[in-house]
Amino acid sequence: MFGSGRRSMWVVSMIALGVIPVVLFLVFFVLDYFFFGTKGQIGFLEIFYRMSVEDSRQILGGMGEVIAAILGIVITVASIIVQLAATRYTPRISEMFFKDRTNLSVLAFFVVSAVYCILVNFVIRGDGAKMTFIPVAGSILNVLLLTISLLLIAPYFLYIFHFLEPGNIVKGIERQAFTKISNLNDTSDIDSIQMQVTGAVEQLADIAMNAIEQKDKGLSTGSIDAMRDLLKDYIELKNKMDPKWFVLGSSLHSNPDFVSMHKEILVDISEKRTWLEYKVLRQYQMIYNESLNRMRDIDYIIAIDTRYLGEEAIQQGDEEVLKLVIKFLNTYIRATLNARDVRTAYNVFHQYRLLAESVLRSGMDDEVLEIAGYFRYYGQLAFSMNLSFITETIAYDLTTLCELAFSAGAIVGDDLLGVLLEVDKEAEGEQQEKGLRGVRKAQIKMATYFLLMGDEERAHRIYLDMKNEPGDRIKSIRTELSAVESKDFWEVIDRGENFDYLHPERRGLLDKFFEKFHQLV
Repeated sequence: MFGSGRRSMWVVSMIALGVIPVVLFLVFFVLDYFFFGTKGQIGFLEIFYRMSVEDSRQILGGMGEVIAAILGIVITVASIIVQLAATRYTPRISEMFFKDRTNLSVLAFFVVSAVYCILVNFVIRGDGAKMTFIPVAGSILNVLLLTISLLLIAPYFLYIFHFLEPGNIVKGIERQAFTKISNLNDTSDIDSIQMQVTGAVEQLADIAMNAIEQKDKGLSTGSIDAMRDLLKDYIELKNKMDPKWFVLGSSLHSNPDFVSMHKEILVDISEKRTWLEYKVLRQYQMIYNESLNRMRDIDYIIAIDTRYLGEEAIQQGDEEVLKLVIKFLNTYIRATLNARDVRTAYNVFHQYRLLAESVLRSGMDDEVLEIAGYFRYYGQLAFSMNLSFITETIAYDLTTLCELAFSAGAIVGDDLLGVLLEVDKEAEGEQQEKGLRGVRKAQIKMATYFLLMGDEERAHRIYLDMKNEPGDRIKSIRTELSAVESKDFWEVIDRGENFDYLHPERRGLLDKFFEKFHQLV
């Protein structure tokens, strides 16, 4: 599960723990042999291999019990730690622990050492000269095994703690899942691997959900990011994979995220080759809904990672995944509006707009216009729910998108401008009309961009859309936009700039735009 750095830790730890007692033994053994100890005719080296039956029994007698005790201690400590981790994170940690090769190897070493010691003790004989058997080599090996067992305890416990660190658990699950995908071949049991990968995704989601319950932001974020990393690596690999992989196997049809779907939808997912992306994004949706109005930062992370997946799909030319990402972003927003979580909507739309900018830069004009249409729809829906700040946020995001489109010379620019001017078309009632000030400010900011670019025609188009606004409102909007001279808001915000801020050269064009309104004269 771990790389060369972790293996070197084992070696260094065992050498450090082994060298010290060996050096101490050699130093004092020399002192005793030559100066202080009592000795007969036995030679300096003979003492290490010449022994009587009694010597052999004395040396080996208690070693089996010691090794068995070591094994018992290790199993007890490991079981307690694993159980605590499984209770806190996910029950599947126990399965991971006992499938890990290092854990199995160390436990097997302890068992082998204990059994070997029993067998060596069994063959010692001392009933007479002809019936005597002293296993000298076996005794020496037994001492070495016991020594290694003792030396293994400390580094193995360090390994267990490292293994059960939340970040390592998460990365281990993600790496194992991707390894199964990348090692797929013609002889692979695709149905089984699909279930294993799906199980890994569900493990990561379980860890995130449990972390949210315990207010553990770091662990939940790590689990969400691990699912993102798995999908990003997978999307890069998709074009080289066996087409059979993209067909939902029989086991997946009973999976909770697919079991309720109509057969036609399942066939559609298979044809679009998006079942794994759908699975991960469904976990995102579940975590997102759980975090609404509770841990908003988790929702922001999900929105960011969903955008990353969309950008990866653009880079790899996978339009179906991009469409799926857009669909789930819309789903997040719908849930956010229903929860009336204005702050989360403010940040999610920021990520959605950044994705739209990437789509625009890639030349996907139809998709950009589609996203803008969703912005308009949710802006009007938010306005009808008296969540006018969300409508204002959408208007400013559409303004930014329009500016990018016109700066890049995209042919979709005029259509985007039309969408921006339609955001406020569903307003009803005096209270709602008051909330339109932010939308009008965004549109006026767009007009100053056109004036800066010398595009009088499009600036006039914006004027025509708002020429019937009450004079008092237009005057107050003009005053407010002219007064903002710092791009930094007076509170901490996640976006980089105050909505009402205009760069000095554009602020200087406000008078030119507002002189069109004769009621201001």
